[in-house]
Amino acid sequence: MAVAIRLRREGSKNRPFYRIVVADSRTRRDGRFIEMIGTYDPMKESANTVLDLTKADAWIAKGAQPSETVASIIRNTRKAQPKA
Repeated sequence: MAVAIRLRREGSKNRPFYRIVVADSRTRRDGRFIEMIGTYDPMKESANTVLDLTKADAWIAKGAQPSETVASIIRNTRKAQPKA
């Protein structure tokens, strides 16, 4: 089964809100998904992303392919995290 990490559009007309989900790549964009790992709100000015990086990394290790937008969100979230 080909697994993708992608955005699932929710919200209303002219007010999008996205959930970052792990889904079978053959399902519809807003169809069934395996797990929700975060959210993305493009209408917010700051701190518009909530993402569980440990789950994202675990799914990528299992072979899930993130979309271009989700890969960008993952990179930006890693940059924003404080160095431990």
